[in-house]
Amino acid sequence: MVDYKAIVNDVKTGKSYNVPVTGHHANSLNGKNLGEIVDGIFVGLPGYKLKITGGSDRNGTPMRADLPGNKRRRLLLSDGLGFHERYPGERKRTTVRGSAISTDIVQINLAITEYGPKSVEESFAKPEAAAEKH
Repeated sequence: MVDYKAIVNDVKTGKSYNVPVTGHHANSLNGKNLGEIVDGIFVGLPGYKLKITGGSDRNGTPMRADLPGNKRRRLLLSDGLGFHERYPGERKRTTVRGSAISTDIVQINLAITEYGPKSVEESFAKPEAAAEKH
């Protein structure tokens, strides 16, 4: 069984929420690519639309949208995702991962593109926190 940590970013407020994704919801995310729009039901946000913006594997290797597939590759990078140059023209061979989500991915970054009927904070409220308000 695959488990993911989904980091859901609310672009209106700027807040991010860490949501565990397990079971058949996690299996249905396999094979999706960076930039795809997925249904919010996967992370407990029915009615929402989420865009996959990034992710990383257990070693922290980032995913790149311009690299097809789900394998790790050692690329010569000049600047951008996976490497930032210290001086102009610097290049370095670094390891990055392809744009497809696989079982090796641990963290998936998502951004909300369409909002649903319930607020995000209301959807992710912990049950004990809701009981304290009443």
